[in-house]
Amino acid sequence: MSRLHFASALLPSGWANDVQVVITAGAIAAVTPDVAPAAADERHAVALPGLSSLHSHAFQRGMAGLAELRGDRADTFWTWRETMYRFALTMTPEDVADVATLLYVEMLEQGFTRVGEFHYLHHDRDGSHYADPAEMAARIAQAAGASGIALTLLPSFYAHGSFGGAAPHAGQRRFICSVDQFARLMAASRKAIATLPGANIGIAPHSLRAVAPDELRAIIPLAEGGPVHIHAAEQVKEVEDCLAWSGRRPVQWLLEHAPLDQRWCLIHATHTTDDEVSAFAKTGAVAGLCPVTEASLGDGIFPAREFLDAGGRFGVGTDSNVLVGVTDELRQLEYGQRLKHRARNVLSGGAGRSTGRTLFDDALAGGARALAQPTVGLTPGARADIVTLDATHPSLAGRARDAIIDGWIFAAGNGAIDCVWAGGDKVVEGGQHKLRRSARERFNAAVRRLVA
Repeated sequence: MSRLHFASALLPSGWANDVQVVITAGAIAAVTPDVAPAAADERHAVALPGLSSLHSHAFQRGMAGLAELRGDRADTFWTWRETMYRFALTMTPEDVADVATLLYVEMLEQGFTRVGEFHYLHHDRDGSHYADPAEMAARIAQAAGASGIALTLLPSFYAHGSFGGAAPHAGQRRFICSVDQFARLMAASRKAIATLPGANIGIAPHSLRAVAPDELRAIIPLAEGGPVHIHAAEQVKEVEDCLAWSGRRPVQWLLEHAPLDQRWCLIHATHTTDDEVSAFAKTGAVAGLCPVTEASLGDGIFPAREFLDAGGRFGVGTDSNVLVGVTDELRQLEYGQRLKHRARNVLSGGAGRSTGRTLFDDALAGGARALAQPTVGLTPGARADIVTLDATHPSLAGRARDAIIDGWIFAAGNGAIDCVWAGGDKVVEGGQHKLRRSARERFNAAVRRLVA
């Protein structure tokens, strides 16, 4: 058992002062506000619950910044994808573990305490299958275990190169499975995370261009009640190709043909009509928004204000992991809306409300739903995932309550996070993860080999 005391803490009921939190077996056992610190309590100024990065492709952290050289034709998501394929084809299982470990260390340092790993790098470099179908998934679990981050593993089903069952691209050979092969992969992946504290599993049909309708119907039961995540309507070309194949836009097709409910998360959903936005919100499915990656890839801007006005829920993810941080994603989300609507505080939710607090609360709840976490926050029964902020940071000085979150998201940059507990284990102290040095050394050695 450990006991923490916070001068100020954001509880599900709102801000509270002089809060004692008792942690037992990795979970919050008790939360008591308005109590003086006991002699044995570890004291901190400001506490927040950790957030989820609901969408990550861990291996792409190794190629961050490598696709910024302009080619001899228009650079788009599709040209970036060719760089990604070339990088993915070079990685060994050991490389994946080393890259993912540093990524998860960085996520924890930046306030993410759970990751939804949309994992599609399944096979060997020539496309042949490993003896253990979950060889690569086990490396993701290894990285999560080493770092302390909670893992929602989302093995991805990928069978085709485009809509209508087109043959896969040679660069996709490490991703491709039949339905039977994917069933074996799911069984092996469940074993790979069985002893990992806080871990759970779902499925990720990659996209409608990679999964045929009959395959989608066949794999959904393999989730066994867990989350179902799918990329949808990220790019204009994707929408156009889906229309040519089916006469329906991607989100429209899913609304008509897939059992969308609270277990589902549509990643990006950038290019949606007003009718799709309204119907999507009513399903209870979560919009998985990745604002930094969406900006990096030139995807476009999700209609977030309209979606929230319709009662929709969102969470944020780090996707390509070109930049990793809670504040980066939430700030980019709001700033994209400001540019689109030419207004300020677009996602605040109403007059007199803090934009930072609203973004934080919505991302906490949406991420929990998308990753099947029934209890989150600083409350009894929740996993003890806690982030403390440095109240002496210049962008937090003199602030209280919601103004602290506004200062953190919109002004602090790096350096405002002091400590992070993941499952009750203090993994970050003084802003640094206990594995930062060794994780960076292993990451750097792997990437030097991969880019040589």
